[in-house]
Amino acid sequence: GTALLWLPKGIKLFAVFYTLGNIAALASTCFLMGPLKQLKAMFEPKRLIATVVMLLFLVLTLCAVFWWNKKGLAMLFCILQFLAMTWYSLSYIPFAR
Repeated sequence: GTALLWLPKGIKLFAVFYTLGNIAALASTCFLMGPLKQLKAMFEPKRLIATVVMLLFLVLTLCAVFWWNKKGLAMLFCILQFLAMTWYSLSYIPFAR
């Protein structure tokens, strides 16, 4: 996705591939744990806020690209998506947050 940034509509492609990559990362843990166990773990009280924020930025990134057509906002949401995904991932490590 990063190599696509230099194309004329590269921001859109980057944002889509970046979001799909994060969804694939979530899907890989679903494969390891099982989908039901993964969903239960995602929405436990101790990581509920991290999950909601992460999913919100996944959606906002795609909205910025496809509906609002704001390239700068899409890049900002990609950065926030990275931070939210990191915060969510740290919620699985004891005493990491």
